Amino acid sequence: MSILGSIRDAIFGGPAAAAEAPIPTSQTDASIQSKATPAATGSVQPVSAIDVAEVLDQRNREHPENLDWRRSIVDLMKLLDLDSSLKARRELAQELDYQGSTADTAEMNVWLHKQVMTKLAQHGGTVPPELT
Repeated sequence: MSILGSIRDAIFGGPAAAAEAPIPTSQTDASIQSKATPAATGSVQPVSAIDVAEVLDQRNREHPENLDWRRSIVDLMKLLDLDSSLKARRELAQELDYQGSTADTAEMNVWLHKQVMTKLAQHGGTVPPELT
């Protein structure tokens, strides 16, 4: 499983939840999807969006450390009980097609955090706009 997939599953509650929510690829698709009726879409049931910040804030309240998941990819990964090592972050950078230098970890980490939040929003999560 991909690292992004592990992050998504940890927040959304598993692969099935994320897979059920189709992602509109354009305004037209979004318009068509919003007008679709159950008869037109078969047996697909709408999936309510996951409030990513709420899920992560709740986990942070229960975590022994006070992690800054809103700004730190390392803290986000720790909060989700995932490997946050440099090796894991470099793998995530490769997975997300990072074009910068992975030697500049500060820049890479900032980019990774923003990309992960953007991907979570694209997969049906509700993410505060300042995080994407």
